[in-house]
Amino acid sequence: MSQLTTVDVTFLNAETGNTHPHIAGLGVLDPASCPGGRLTVAMMADLIRSRAHLAARPLRQRLVQVPLGLDRPYWEDDPGFDPVRHIFEIGLPAPGDERQLADTVAMLHEQPLDRSRPLWELVIIQGLEGGRAAVYVKVHHAAIDGVMAAETLAALLDLTPEPRELPADDAAPARAPRLLSMLGTGLLKAATHPVRTALSVARTAPYLDEIPGVSAIPGVGLMSSVVQGALRREEIPPAPRMSAPPTPFNLPIGRHRAVACGELPLAELKKVREHLGGSVNDVVMALCATALRQWLDKRGELPDRPLVAGVPVSLRRGGDDADTGNQVSIMAAPLATHIPDPAGRFAAVRRDMALVKRRFAASSGSWVRELSGIVPAPIAGPVTRLAMQAAPSISLRPINLIISNVPGPQFPLYLCGARVLGYYPISVVTDVTGGLNITVFSYDGTVDIGIVACRDLVPDPSEIMDHLVDALDELKALSEEPA
Repeated sequence: MSQLTTVDVTFLNAETGNTHPHIAGLGVLDPASCPGGRLTVAMMADLIRSRAHLAARPLRQRLVQVPLGLDRPYWEDDPGFDPVRHIFEIGLPAPGDERQLADTVAMLHEQPLDRSRPLWELVIIQGLEGGRAAVYVKVHHAAIDGVMAAETLAALLDLTPEPRELPADDAAPARAPRLLSMLGTGLLKAATHPVRTALSVARTAPYLDEIPGVSAIPGVGLMSSVVQGALRREEIPPAPRMSAPPTPFNLPIGRHRAVACGELPLAELKKVREHLGGSVNDVVMALCATALRQWLDKRGELPDRPLVAGVPVSLRRGGDDADTGNQVSIMAAPLATHIPDPAGRFAAVRRDMALVKRRFAASSGSWVRELSGIVPAPIAGPVTRLAMQAAPSISLRPINLIISNVPGPQFPLYLCGARVLGYYPISVVTDVTGGLNITVFSYDGTVDIGIVACRDLVPDPSEIMDHLVDALDELKALSEEPA
């Protein structure tokens, strides 16, 4: 048994008719090595049934609400857990091409998860061209973060077509506390909430200037410096003052999604890094800056100042387990879309990323955890949803979009005997973080890219994927120029 953290609950509370905070992945498979040459619901159910105890929490645990909403919900093992209830199968009509697959995934990504049972769903998609199949799996962000998602995948995947021998489950089922215990704990926390809020505000004050949106307010940087000096903190690099400009994807989002997937050769990104310096992540951010510049410029919507990208960062450390909940923060970074020269743009991205990383390392990104618990539990849900919905109407843009880069294994993996040919992450869009999300996952020599957008704002994100390919060609040409 464990209780949701304040960050976990924030993801739950952020859910509205237009916002569904689940994260997903699309695995494209070659089922030739599966028994019978086909991946089935029964095969997936057997796999999950036998390995759920090895995976992170969300596969078999459900939410238990505290009466009157006095406290955060708890997790407990679902006594009626049956993987078959979470697994579905659909087929694409011929020819089963990439556009049909992307449209199907977008439709699946629009649907909320059932909160009465463990917060995940898996869909086997048959009929892809070339005899391939796909698996789309989504999990609510309240139940999982990026590291936990990787651990869950590791539990389900194998290094060869033959499955591993794994230990049996001998743990007792986890159960939520009894009703009176939950009520007592909730009342105690309600009584001490003002003290905990005051402490959270005090711990956050030195780092106000790195909170997206807040850093643009005049005087915030000076106030943070004064507080740091008063606390005699060692010198902390100043956070860059950023203000997210208006873009076509920073308007109120609708309920429909558009998805695009693609890949780039990891070796090419590493070659660019070797010649131009920086890290592979710097190359990814520069590619996104160029692609977004091209997309915005074509529409006559290119701002004259940098976009602001939110970059998720894991705070999980060795020894942390699933019971610690979401261990994630976000780092706001300027994205030099306003610089026309490719070399200058790459240099600016590299410099800005180095600066925000140094600043983030000094604060450990704890402001997300601290601020998520300031509002008392009984009213946190309505307050969060009101803030999410009001943000666009008052032109509140903390960031323009989310860009995430997740390193993955550089060797082939297998699911029920089927080789995983590619794995494309599909994440979240919200009114506050923007109607566009670009997530990158490196796997077996490629950089697999998943782009999800509000369909009303970015109807065809495959155009951005095409611009990413062009952006890599541009950086390759730049890296081949004589010094």
